[in-house]
Amino acid sequence: MTSLDHGRSAGVGALCVLAASLLWGTTGTAATLAPDVGPLAIGAGAMGLGGLLQALIAAPQIARRTAVLRGQRGTVLLGAVSVAVYPLAFYSSMHLAGVAVGTVVSIGTAPLASALVERVVDGRRLTRRWMLAATLGLLGTVLLCVAEAAHATDAASTTGTLLGIGLGLLAAAAYALYSWAAHRLISRRIPSRAAMGAVFGIGGLLLLPVLALTGGPLIASWTNAAVGAYMALVPMLAGYVLFGWGLAHVAASTATALSLLEPAVAAVLAVLVVGERLPATGWAGITLVIACLAVLTTPAPTRPSREGPRNVAHHHDRPAHTASAAQEQ
Repeated sequence: MTSLDHGRSAGVGALCVLAASLLWGTTGTAATLAPDVGPLAIGAGAMGLGGLLQALIAAPQIARRTAVLRGQRGTVLLGAVSVAVYPLAFYSSMHLAGVAVGTVVSIGTAPLASALVERVVDGRRLTRRWMLAATLGLLGTVLLCVAEAAHATDAASTTGTLLGIGLGLLAAAAYALYSWAAHRLISRRIPSRAAMGAVFGIGGLLLLPVLALTGGPLIASWTNAAVGAYMALVPMLAGYVLFGWGLAHVAASTATALSLLEPAVAAVLAVLVVGERLPATGWAGITLVIACLAVLTTPAPTRPSREGPRNVAHHHDRPAHTASAAQEQ
């Protein structure tokens, strides 16, 4: 494809990830509407049922590529285990440290974890543009975290906040690993629907025992059931379908950096809906996160090559699956 086509493809991928992040940003606030449901039940219900629905929708594509997926079973299983770990750690982090802090730590540190995975496993070099964006995003998430942690005035809440931050770091590592696994499958000519369906379907199966043990409150009232249905259908099913489309066009480290929109959305909703207070430091953090997204999504200027049109076309005319796996500028 030409450089212009590749740029458009990356732009579409970025928009898909941003749309997914917008949906994910509502999960923390939605969880607070069902206070009787524990974080393990929320996480297992949302990601477990959402993952199984993804697998069901993608069943024809998965069936046609069963042999290829078996050949990549190590990557599939790594992604599936990470899918199972992520919601349990993520929702427990929000339960202990608050919606804003849990989301900020879990998603805010994921780009760094993702970059580390790509550097160690794939040997991918990070561009200056990505490093600038990641720095802005990390500073923003730190400011958000500091702003929320300042509300912890007693020893118990401080301990809970610290434990929540630790679980948030675990969630970030799991998020980075399943994003990398899904992108690796997609870059090896497995369609995004089949790749995401296989990874999230097996992950959903792994979460079913947790849901069976903890999910009773989800059916105790219509409100709880509605929250569980929303979480499974909108942020998890629709959100991860969009995320899979995005991973077909941008590298995993870029996708996780774009996901920094999620903590900003979560923080704003926590203020507007949940009633959490966000001081000026927190709003400064949100501003930096938005700046990070602007750096990542603004098209890079193209430079005319001295080699001439023919050589330029030859240089950029790579297969789509290879171009999508390249680190974005």
